[in-house]
Amino acid sequence: MSGNVVHATAVAINGQGILLLGPSGAGKSDMALRLIDRGAILVSDDAVAIDTYGDMPVVKPVQNIKGKLEIRGIGICIMDSLDSAPLRMVVELSSVVDRLPASALTKGICGYMIPSIKLVPFEISAAIKLEHALRSIIDARLWPVAEQSNTYLEGKRI
Repeated sequence: MSGNVVHATAVAINGQGILLLGPSGAGKSDMALRLIDRGAILVSDDAVAIDTYGDMPVVKPVQNIKGKLEIRGIGICIMDSLDSAPLRMVVELSSVVDRLPASALTKGICGYMIPSIKLVPFEISAAIKLEHALRSIIDARLWPVAEQSNTYLEGKRI
């Protein structure tokens, strides 16, 4: 379960890794830029290594693009970045999301079920929504769980 590279962008908010997923042009780098403006730190843009530390998945930069963020219309920009962050939440960027999604959504990533949400990335409030979702996941004490596990956390199977 280590050393996998996924087409994604990762940032950390207060040390908690967020994996942004979506096809090319979906807004991954743009969302990362807005989150960085709000205090997040870049982990990796466009390609993210998923590794395991202890029993937790971690996001890491791919070395040849470490500290680089593509800003559409501007180019490749150098940013402060982290060497790794524990993966706490997956955000699937989509043009359509449910108004009231099911609770405790998860996404399978590299052998783990990760708490997840779906967001429309270009909405003005998207970064704030992401931060509220992360706070909800932390407050509910939801953590990534190995897929083969039947672990229950705080009474909720994830």
